Amino acid sequence: MGIVAILSWMVFGLVAGAIARLLVPGRQSLGLFTTMLLGVVGSLLGGGITWLITGSPMEPAGWIMSVIGAVILLAIAVKTQSRRVT
Repeated sequence: MGIVAILSWMVFGLVAGAIARLLVPGRQSLGLFTTMLLGVVGSLLGGGITWLITGSPMEPAGWIMSVIGAVILLAIAVKTQSRRVT
């Protein structure tokens, strides 16, 4: 994996994570790196969901499924964080 591919994943993850943070209500105390990581892992989760639906193992998640995966992860994180606080 080259440096261009890594930078592409980082930018893609940052944008997907930022969109997910805008869509999920509530306060999320995430930094730039954590938002980027959220987007990358959300993209992998979205790719897994796409694979379950289509059955194609190498199907890229795309923007929509990446954001959906990141929203799912962020919603779970917000729920578990709010349970610990109260």
